Amino acid sequence: MSALFEHSPWVEQRADAAAFSGDRHADLVAVVAAATPEEQLALIRVHPELAGKAAIDRTLTDASAAEQASAGLDRLTPDEYARFHALNAAYRARFDFPFIICVRLTDKAGILAAMERRLGNDRDTEIATALTQIGEIVRLRLEDMR
Repeated sequence: MSALFEHSPWVEQRADAAAFSGDRHADLVAVVAAATPEEQLALIRVHPELAGKAAIDRTLTDASAAEQASAGLDRLTPDEYARFHALNAAYRARFDFPFIICVRLTDKAGILAAMERRLGNDRDTEIATALTQIGEIVRLRLEDMR
């Protein structure tokens, strides 16, 4: 089984057990949408922080490491790293889960701007946004498999 979802094989397992619609991405997104709020939150929480500890100690999944590198997050200046660290901490303190964005669709500046902007959202909006972003990450990972 592939690693489309970070440390969450249950999503693919449930999609495999359901009727196939002909659109793998839609089937996977439907599983996430039908999951309990607790399961959705668990899915969000297993994602690594951007430019966080897992990137430094090299415990990111291969897919996450490549995606973060594609946005230049493996080549941060000390000031950029400090800014990411501060925004990650503020975001986690506010929402109790990591900031998630499909980094392959933006760059360092876009990620930082989104982090700052999304800190103003309410928690329900951020949960919905995180799930949408996970869907985009999975869509691109599926495309890579073709």
